[in-house]
Amino acid sequence: MTAFRYAALVLAVGSLAGVIYAAASGAGQSSITAQRFVNLQEGPQVHEGFRRAHAKGFCVVGEFQSSGKLAPYSSARVFQPGQTGFVGRISIAGTNPTAPDLRSPVRSLALSLGRGDADGWRTAMNTPPVMAVGTPESFYEQLSALAPDPATGQRNPQRIQAFFASHPETQAFLAWQKSYVPTQSFATERYHSINAFYLLAPNGQRQAVRWAAVPVAGTGLQAATALDPNDPDALQAEFLARVKQAPVVFDLVFTLAAPTDDEANPTVPWPASRPTVVAGQLLIRAAQSEAEGSCKDINFDPLVLPTGMAATADPILRARSAAYAESYRRRARESL
Repeated sequence: MTAFRYAALVLAVGSLAGVIYAAASGAGQSSITAQRFVNLQEGPQVHEGFRRAHAKGFCVVGEFQSSGKLAPYSSARVFQPGQTGFVGRISIAGTNPTAPDLRSPVRSLALSLGRGDADGWRTAMNTPPVMAVGTPESFYEQLSALAPDPATGQRNPQRIQAFFASHPETQAFLAWQKSYVPTQSFATERYHSINAFYLLAPNGQRQAVRWAAVPVAGTGLQAATALDPNDPDALQAEFLARVKQAPVVFDLVFTLAAPTDDEANPTVPWPASRPTVVAGQLLIRAAQSEAEGSCKDINFDPLVLPTGMAATADPILRARSAAYAESYRRRARESL
């Protein structure tokens, strides 16, 4: 893979459905602020009123049908047997709200489930299962290395190679990227939480988990309609046609960490042998453009967690809220 192809993918996935990291980092304060990250990410061309990453997307609505199988691990109401409604957003990575769907290297599914401070849960999932780097400082360094040289307007291969050489933790992400083949529909992708969280059981026990939205067998790998390679909205059009025929269904599958797994490091995949629990199914019943839907003003902050869940010490998680808030503040001000 060329350094430039890698650069495009990393710049996309680094955003994690809302973009950049910042502010608080692990045990102390980082000198890298949310404002600096957002400035670096948005670059010289700002698309006012849009998210600073995953600018292009559309809204979905549906419900989560809980199997109750996760209830022994978490007291969260959403995991008790029953249904919880959600508003969500499907998007592609990047800062351009008119970018071609089929050229994006990363696809995302973000959800806002339930209502209220105690029961609300927001999750932003992406196609990659891991991140390239594990700290806000490393990610800022990465973005800087991949940024075009102001003198030439081109990326500097030597600078990029030097960054890779000094960050061996990127290898798992590179391995995924090499093997990844995009499907012909948003409905048939697998979306990952990437970061780990804790489930808090009624008896006080704590279990580290990651999760994935996995397309249900039988939904098919073929597109509902033929994709037009010249249509910049090809994947969105396919999804809108598909969901009119039947709900789009995903299993919400939780992977349980072993004591040897580092839940604070998002660059390391957990072994496939770890136990999993199917918490239930996500049923997407309708989809609309962002202008018509109700997802535009939702900040899909992954630290909005219900009672019965908690954040790990992952420094990326600790930093994302500040950057999400800064991105939201800018586009809200621009919209007004």
